[in-house]
Amino acid sequence: MERFFIFRNGKIFCNDIGSGKTIVLVHGYLETSEVWESYASKLASDFRVITPDIPGHGKSDIFEEVHSMEFIAMVLKELILDLGIKKVCLAGHSLGGYAALAFAELYPDMLSGYCLFHSHPLADSPEALDKRSREINLVLKGKKDLIYPDNVSKMFASSNLEKFNTALQRSKKIASSVSGSGIIAVLKGMMARPSRVSVMEKGQVPCLWVLGKMDNYINSEIIQTKVKLPSNAEVVILKNSGHLGFIEEEDLSVKILGTFARS
Repeated sequence: MERFFIFRNGKIFCNDIGSGKTIVLVHGYLETSEVWESYASKLASDFRVITPDIPGHGKSDIFEEVHSMEFIAMVLKELILDLGIKKVCLAGHSLGGYAALAFAELYPDMLSGYCLFHSHPLADSPEALDKRSREINLVLKGKKDLIYPDNVSKMFASSNLEKFNTALQRSKKIASSVSGSGIIAVLKGMMARPSRVSVMEKGQVPCLWVLGKMDNYINSEIIQTKVKLPSNAEVVILKNSGHLGFIEEEDLSVKILGTFARS
């Protein structure tokens, strides 16, 4: 079921399907809730699944010049409360994982657990900051369409590009639909985010960390050395995935998140 949540002077869009324990799936940069469509439908056989468009993406409005991770977390909190839900399992992909970490820090009592899908708790490196600045400049010059073809292609493992060509083209189409203002707002938000390594290490909320062995953006081996995980955290490495395990290894990813959410 499609829903619109009225927030401030605008609206936030989400899909709401299934019944049972609630899982909220938060998409990443250059994505919308559409990327979860197949994955969410499979989860919905056992769970209530909410897939929102974050501010400035898809059918959700832009609210500020900078959509910080704290702001996105606050919007998610208000959406969840508006739906009458007290506690959720929150899963975020990439940028969505940054927002999930902010949520875990700010509203831990609303979480039964959280999942980082191809994401991490570190602040941007100098190289990442430089790349985001270049992308902002491209958008300001009216050249936002130069950003997504390479970015989206790199989300898939190189060896999966031919196998998932249909999904690749769909992801490129979704990325092309994101407005320039929405892109800039989240780029600035990601650039400003602090490290949340301490949030993961504190372990106030159970955590599932899903990484791809062939991820072009996150080195699954190196990133694990940056965080000392508590006993209530679990790491899963998807051996045949890049940055999009919920597409590249969909059935396995459904099983992994479902098992975690039940526990």
